[in-house]
Amino acid sequence: MERLELIRRLNAMLLEELPQYRDQARGFPGDEASQRRLLRGLMNLRPPLPLDREFLDLQDRLLSAEREEKGVVDGAALPDLPGRPGMALWRGDITRLKADAIVNAANSALLGCFCPCHGCIDNAIHSAAGLQLREECRRIMEAQGHPEPSGRAKITGGHALPARHVLHTVGPVIRGRVTSQDREALASCYRSCLELAAGHGLETVAFCCISTGEFRFPRGEAAAIAVEAVENFLRRDTSIRKVIFNVFQDEDEALYRRLLGGGQGIETGP
Repeated sequence: MERLELIRRLNAMLLEELPQYRDQARGFPGDEASQRRLLRGLMNLRPPLPLDREFLDLQDRLLSAEREEKGVVDGAALPDLPGRPGMALWRGDITRLKADAIVNAANSALLGCFCPCHGCIDNAIHSAAGLQLREECRRIMEAQGHPEPSGRAKITGGHALPARHVLHTVGPVIRGRVTSQDREALASCYRSCLELAAGHGLETVAFCCISTGEFRFPRGEAAAIAVEAVENFLRRDTSIRKVIFNVFQDEDEALYRRLLGGGQGIETGP
């Protein structure tokens, strides 16, 4: 099956489940890029529903091909920063990283971002992992019975990602001044992810910049909290051998370089 035919088939299957979007879908051009954007949007909009085996087989075929085309980066092979054993800095798309776990800055529902093609890390990770990730999160949250509090962490499989697992954590949302509670909640996000990873015997963990996007935590202060929390954790006897600070923007890369020194700056497209 050709790529465009595969995408069209996936779109048709989703529109059978989401008929309310058929009129909007008709407005999309027929080229591959436009149809692929439609597919991402429909996947983002789809609530947790039973997953059809045929859909999953086709979805995974597409996502696997895209993963290889983007190129997988081996997180364990990234060099340690000078004087910072077990710590690395890498700039690029976190969904390309092969690691035992990557960290997702989630919202309290823990089901991913439902805004079609939104630019947040939550959307990017769920879009690259496939619909199985939302379903796994649904099962976790249904068992929990309440929204995820800030500062904790949950672990899922990575599904179509090169990462084996995803660690989901909800950072503090800043409204006005940053409080001591906000700082502690952010530090707790890093600690909780590392403790959960170590509890599962994981060795490589890649962090995104938690809370600095839609949640508006000041980037400089957030980076300092992240580095301190990781440094303190790595002083323990732990299974974790490498923590990667993953950045995507110029400002974040500059902040982490000032805090850590060095780093392998690899810039990729969105």
